[in-house]
Amino acid sequence: MRVLISADMEGCTGVATWGQCGGPAIAKHDWEFARRMMTHDVNSAIRGAHTAGAAHVVVKDSHGSGKNLLVDELEPGTELISGNCWMEDGMVQGVAEDHAAAVLVGYHARAGTPHAVMEHTMVDGVHRLWVNGTEAGEIYLAIATCASRGVPVVAIVSDAAGCHEAKELVPSIHAAVTKHGMGRYLARLLHPDSTGRLIRDQVRDGVLAATRPSFEVGAKQEIKLETKSTEQADAIAEIEGWKRSDGYTLTSEWPDWSVAHSQLLVTFQVLASSWTRG
Repeated sequence: MRVLISADMEGCTGVATWGQCGGPAIAKHDWEFARRMMTHDVNSAIRGAHTAGAAHVVVKDSHGSGKNLLVDELEPGTELISGNCWMEDGMVQGVAEDHAAAVLVGYHARAGTPHAVMEHTMVDGVHRLWVNGTEAGEIYLAIATCASRGVPVVAIVSDAAGCHEAKELVPSIHAAVTKHGMGRYLARLLHPDSTGRLIRDQVRDGVLAATRPSFEVGAKQEIKLETKSTEQADAIAEIEGWKRSDGYTLTSEWPDWSVAHSQLLVTFQVLASSWTRG
C-alpha cells in the first residue's frame, strides 16, 4: 500500500504566527522550531500510515520554499519531495493513481475564516475563491486534485477551523486538531505529546478505512476569484481565460479539474509577483 502525505506548516503543532513560518530566506527567527514541529507531525502521520499497513510513504514538503523537512529526521523508508516548483498537482505533487490514500498535514483554513490560525488561500492577493459555487481554499484544492487522480484524502492535521473545513468537504475524513484559533495570530496550543498520538491514530484509522474518493470533482469547472486590490485584478485580467466582472472579481470556466487547477496555479504565480507601482 502506498500513501502520500502533503505537508504544510501553518496548521502544525505549536505554530501560531508568520514569525515562525517564514523560513530562512526572510530570516524568521522561530523557523527552526516550526520546522521541528512540522517534522514531528509528519513523522506521527507516517507512523500512523505504517501501522495501517502502508509499505511506502511519500511526503511532499508543500510549505513555502519546500525546504522545511529534513530527510534524515523522517521515519526510515520515507521518500521526500523537497524544493519548490509550480507543477500541475501543486501541493499534492507526487500523487498517483496507485496511491491508496492521501493525508494532509499542517494545512490551514481558507482566507477569511474566523478564529483560524494564519488563514489564507495560496497567496496574499486572494481575498476569496469559489469553485463551482463552493468557497475554496488550499484544503479544497488538495482534496479535488487527489480525487481527480482517484485518490481519497483520508485524514487532515490542522487547527480546529481547518479540520471543520475539511469535514464540510469530506464528512468521513479523519481529523487531528493541533490547536484552537483565538485570532489570526493567537491560538490555544495542544502539547506535542498529545498531538503526536492523535495524529498517529487518526491517520491510522483513515488509511484503514480508505475507499475510493467520496469527493465529487465534477466535469466543467466554474471559478470565481476576488482579489484584495484592483491592481491584482488588473494583472489577472491579462491572463487568457479570465473575465472581469468588477474591480475585484474575475471568473473563468474550464473543461475539467486538471486544466482549472493548472490555470489557478498560473494565476497564483501572477498574484504572488504583483506589486504596487505607485
